[in-house]
Amino acid sequence: MNGTLHALISAADSGDLAARDSLFASLYTELHQLARRQLARRGSDAGIGVTTLLHDAYLAMATNAEPTFPDRARFMGYAARVMRGVIVDHARERHAIKRGGAFEITSLPTEVAGHAVDYNELLAISTAIDDLAKVEPALAQIVDLRFFCGFSILEIAAMQAVSERTVQRKWEKARIYLRQYLRPDSTETL
Repeated sequence: MNGTLHALISAADSGDLAARDSLFASLYTELHQLARRQLARRGSDAGIGVTTLLHDAYLAMATNAEPTFPDRARFMGYAARVMRGVIVDHARERHAIKRGGAFEITSLPTEVAGHAVDYNELLAISTAIDDLAKVEPALAQIVDLRFFCGFSILEIAAMQAVSERTVQRKWEKARIYLRQYLRPDSTETL
């Protein structure tokens, strides 16, 4: 399967739309788990379902004119960025003033609520990662894979064919950048 996956990635990278569709289909289960992890990190108030997120991400990925997927790790990082963008766009729509986003319907809680989505925090994190990607794309990819996808350091190291220590160093460097970006006057850790 690894050879087939590599061939699909190469063909998709060269612009073959059928290969891109086959690549997505062959990784559907893994991408579905990725979408589930993305939404689990947002809490119960994300307002979008796993399958909807996955399919919206596919549509966004399919319309991108110039994808680059030299390996599985970059494809998964790309998928994570697209899913993050879909979630942020969905949050923007939900909080748009013209859609009544300035108003909040409240009720007495009847069960323990999950971690609610903070739209401003989500937007700030997304912007910080996008800015990091402009300066250090490899670090932004580590953040996408680790924080948004939920992959372990060991899994990322295996995907990128580097040592765990290398991934750990990049992860720490990215966390420092993001901490300084998000809270420039704080000494708190992410």
